[in-house]
Amino acid sequence: MEIFGQVLSFGHVLFLLLALGLALSFEFVNGFHDTANAVATVIYTHSLKPWIAVVWSGLWNLMGVLTSTGAVAFGVIALLPVELVIHVGSAAGFAMVFSLLISAIIWNVGTWYFGLPASSSHTLIGSIMGVGLANAMLSGSHSFGEGVNWDKAIDTGKALLFSPLVGFICAALLLMVSKALIHRKDLYEAPKKDAPPPLWIRILLILTCTGVSFAHGSNDGQKGMGLIMLILIGIVPATFAVNMATDPQSIQDLATTTQTISFQMDKHSPGAAMAGGPVAEQYLSDYLKPGAKMTPDTFAAIGTKCREISAELQGHKSLTELTDDQRKALRNDLYLTSGALSKAVKQNLLTDPDEKKAASDLSKHMDKLTKFIANWVKFAVALALGLGTMIGWKRIVVTVGEKIGKSHLTYAQGASAELVAMATIMAADKYGLPVSTTHILSSGIAGTMAANRSGLQMETLRNIAMAWVLTLPVCMFLGGAIFAFTLNVIFHVVGIH
Repeated sequence: MEIFGQVLSFGHVLFLLLALGLALSFEFVNGFHDTANAVATVIYTHSLKPWIAVVWSGLWNLMGVLTSTGAVAFGVIALLPVELVIHVGSAAGFAMVFSLLISAIIWNVGTWYFGLPASSSHTLIGSIMGVGLANAMLSGSHSFGEGVNWDKAIDTGKALLFSPLVGFICAALLLMVSKALIHRKDLYEAPKKDAPPPLWIRILLILTCTGVSFAHGSNDGQKGMGLIMLILIGIVPATFAVNMATDPQSIQDLATTTQTISFQMDKHSPGAAMAGGPVAEQYLSDYLKPGAKMTPDTFAAIGTKCREISAELQGHKSLTELTDDQRKALRNDLYLTSGALSKAVKQNLLTDPDEKKAASDLSKHMDKLTKFIANWVKFAVALALGLGTMIGWKRIVVTVGEKIGKSHLTYAQGASAELVAMATIMAADKYGLPVSTTHILSSGIAGTMAANRSGLQMETLRNIAMAWVLTLPVCMFLGGAIFAFTLNVIFHVVGIH
């Protein structure tokens, strides 16, 4: 059966459909939690009818997804064990994708059922860490934790930890500044039953809803996109291993630059003999593992892979001219070489400024060929987010509007929390960090309640905090357990290795 220009067996078609269905289901459930927060204020204040708010939010989620850079998507993927990413079409690679998605969906549906604004970002990160640890244990690693990119995990953890604090403090400050500068009594009132607010307040709240929806799409929507691209790379590599839309000039520039860089890398590895192919790949894969150090052999491996990439691309005007196997091999070479160059730059191992800049530029150039999102994937993710919001918005809206503070949410509180959430999420986008719309907005609402001396419902806050604390360990356990089960039972029965 031919799918996306590649002939697939019935088993692979089945896995493709099941994996894509799970990935879109994850984004659908994500809509229960995170996108529902974007519409909570406009629905609760009667600024927009629910169905209009959901459709409007969905459109701006789509805009956010379509204009996203993909940095967050591939920032999340960077947490995965490198050997699973480059061999995603293996049994372990398939098991990884299924485990991440199933464990994340289980936890998200459970917390949504109880009306808790839990974090889809937190859920996915926990699942990734569980899969990484399980993969290291099953592969016979003697070093606990080797399967997790701890540097990236720490950066992500900091973003997930500090962004709610930013939401709480900044939303509280913004409300106090608003009270000092804007002396309009109606802005600080709670919504009247079934009555919309004054027109200018409605416009304000619609604008903040729009901003949060756009920011949510640009950040949270990327997580599912990255996983869908991994699925496509693993099952349909002929079409998705590298960006087939790469123009001839970029191909030629990459062929020339890699040849130049290879000579520079050789200077760092005097006397180091390097065979090509799998040997160089293993050196680079080992270097990209947490805590690994650069050696002369690693520099030699980078030089070798750069020469192989240059030789592969020389004389080609389009990547369609390469065979299916050549595209798969090219992706692996680009992914590993780019990662090694980027890590060397970050570790300040290249002291010459010109060499450091050339290595950084080459890494970014390589990433353009391997870290891309197909447009139809962006549309599919945006649609799944929107549909999820339509089905599951009500539980979260009630929690945000009535169960965080002891008094009902006012117009000013909703606007302050949403403005801060939008700004925080967009700042995280710039650095490619996944953050939780849920936690930022919920914390922002709590901050405005504290600033307004409205009081906080400690039971709700305890439940939210408990969900926050439990998400990581529970999802690590679920991800690791499902990975081990899937790899050792289901895929051995099916026969994929």
